[in-house]
Amino acid sequence: MECSIISRAGQVLARGKLFLSQEEDGKTRLNLKTNGGKLIAGGIVGEDGDLSAASDELFNNCYATWRMTGLTLSINIR
Repeated sequence: MECSIISRAGQVLARGKLFLSQEEDGKTRLNLKTNGGKLIAGGIVGEDGDLSAASDELFNNCYATWRMTGLTLSINIR
């Protein structure tokens, strides 16, 4: 899925893709790879497919990357 990370002021900080990766232990992780090549790991997807914990960890890692709160993740579905 193509997406954009947008600041509270409306500035696009990065564009990229959300994707799922398989861990060595068989669990699935939610990740974001920016078009600039930065990989931001999210959390593990719940056994039932719930993305809540995975997206919370992705938000925390986005905060660590850009040092901003109030970020918006905009998904572009084509």
